[in-house]
Amino acid sequence: MSELLGLTHEQQQQAVERINQLRAEGLSMAEAMQKVVAELQLQHGDEEE
Repeated sequence: MSELLGLTHEQQQQAVERINQLRAEGLSMAEAMQKVVAELQLQHGDEEE
Protein backbone atom coordinates (compact mmCIF):
# COMPACT_ATOMS: atom_id res chain seq x y z
CA MET A 1 0.00 0.00 0.00
CA SER A 2 2.86 2.41 0.69
CA GLU A 3 3.78 2.17 -2.99
CA LEU A 4 0.34 3.49 -3.88
CA LEU A 5 0.74 6.41 -1.54
CA GLY A 6 4.31 7.06 -2.59
CA LEU A 7 5.42 7.39 1.03
CA THR A 8 8.56 6.03 2.59
CA HIS A 9 8.32 4.20 5.89
CA GLU A 10 9.64 7.32 7.64
CA GLN A 11 7.01 9.51 5.97
CA GLN A 12 4.31 7.04 7.01
CA GLN A 13 5.54 7.21 10.61
CA GLN A 14 5.50 11.01 10.49
CA ALA A 15 1.95 10.96 9.13
CA VAL A 16 0.81 8.67 11.96
CA GLU A 17 2.46 10.94 14.52
CA ARG A 18 0.79 14.00 12.97
CA ILE A 19 -2.61 12.26 13.02
CA ASN A 20 -2.09 11.38 16.68
CA GLN A 21 -1.13 14.99 17.44
CA LEU A 22 -4.26 16.30 15.74
CA ARG A 23 -6.40 13.73 17.58
CA ALA A 24 -4.91 14.93 20.87
CA GLU A 25 -5.93 18.47 19.87
CA GLY A 26 -9.54 17.29 19.57
CA LEU A 27 -9.99 16.49 15.88
CA SER A 28 -11.89 13.37 14.90
CA MET A 29 -9.96 10.59 13.17
CA ALA A 30 -11.57 11.50 9.84
CA GLU A 31 -10.72 15.20 10.24
CA ALA A 32 -7.15 14.41 11.26
CA MET A 33 -6.65 12.07 8.32
CA GLN A 34 -8.11 14.58 5.87
CA LYS A 35 -5.83 17.30 7.21
CA VAL A 36 -2.73 15.09 6.99
CA VAL A 37 -3.61 14.01 3.43
CA ALA A 38 -3.99 17.66 2.44
CA GLU A 39 -0.64 18.50 4.06
CA LEU A 40 1.05 15.60 2.25
CA GLN A 41 -0.45 16.67 -1.07
CA LEU A 42 0.90 20.19 -0.55
CA GLN A 43 4.34 18.85 0.34
CA HIS A 44 4.34 16.50 -2.64
CA GLY A 45 3.30 19.33 -4.96
CA ASP A 46 6.09 21.53 -3.61
CA GLU A 47 8.66 18.78 -4.19
CA GLU A 48 7.65 18.37 -7.84
CA GLU A 49 8.15 22.04 -8.73
